[in-house]
Amino acid sequence: MGETTVLRADDPRVAGLIETGWRITARSWAAQLDADRADRAALRRFVERVAPVVVRELLGADLPAVLALDAATVADYPGSVATQHEPLTESTAAMSPTRRAFGARTPVGDLVGTTYLDIDGDTVETTFTVVARDHRGRGIGTALKAASILALLDEHVVRFRTGGSDDNPAIIAAGTAVGYRRDEEWVTLESGPVRRR
Repeated sequence: MGETTVLRADDPRVAGLIETGWRITARSWAAQLDADRADRAALRRFVERVAPVVVRELLGADLPAVLALDAATVADYPGSVATQHEPLTESTAAMSPTRRAFGARTPVGDLVGTTYLDIDGDTVETTFTVVARDHRGRGIGTALKAASILALLDEHVVRFRTGGSDDNPAIIAAGTAVGYRRDEEWVTLESGPVRRR
């Protein structure tokens, strides 16, 4: 098995690696939303649209449902090493003042989506967003992102960061809808045999 490396798409080393036989096996991206560009009214509409599903911040009591949803969806993350999702444990799923989570629950209480965010000062980084397979395509991922942004805007966050795989059109659409602007492109490369001229 060959080596793997992840580089910015505009890194001059990419062309050199390709010339020596490496190949691009996945593409990913990062994006930012500055707080002063956030459209609160639009964000509220995204949350309201998924009713009767309720989107709210998750608490410690929600951990069993989070772990069950994660186990059911852990194999669904597209891309490669740059966007892989490690299965949650009780420890990594635990919420704290710097690790927040938001979830979407159906009227009967089933957790059908969640997003996790890490807070570093005035910057928030989304670590993952996932929706249960049978609830995809209904705007829940967008509502989760919108709800988390609305909550943290009130806590004086300056910038929101997110990212994902180019092979995940749903998360790209959700990010774009809530106002993220893509500002980084990344490529995952794997080594291969040297090409003969």
